[in-house]
Amino acid sequence: MSILDSDKIVTRLRAAFNHGNSRQQLLALATHLIHDAGPPYTSVYVYMLRGDELVLEAFSGRETEHTRIAVGRGVCGTAVATGDDQNVGDVRAVQNYIACNVFTRSELVVLIRRGSHILGQIDIDSDVSDPFTTDEERAVRQIADALAVLL
Repeated sequence: MSILDSDKIVTRLRAAFNHGNSRQQLLALATHLIHDAGPPYTSVYVYMLRGDELVLEAFSGRETEHTRIAVGRGVCGTAVATGDDQNVGDVRAVQNYIACNVFTRSELVVLIRRGSHILGQIDIDSDVSDPFTTDEERAVRQIADALAVLL
């Protein structure tokens, strides 16, 4: 069973879209709704792909100085470079990890894609080691897929 109620989050995102919310408002809403699920969701970031870098467009939780990340750098950049979601149970074991803060222990990155085209990603940090199950990944994937249609 997933901690996230992805059906409820997708319903809220669709309602916001139908009420004319802007792209920026939809991204902010997505980060807040995921973060509001509580632990293990310490911080939630949405980065959108602009050329060869990811640009932070919305977040909920801890601020980060990493507002731009080059494709291929860190967990976020690796997700785009490989085209694969990343579920890192212990970020301290990742050689090219870019630390947002000293408390983060794990990270889940789910790509937002339309077909084979990568639009961006949902990046979730947790202060807990290895909290993201396959159910959690599926729930975040459902949200990312909804964003791909709504953006």
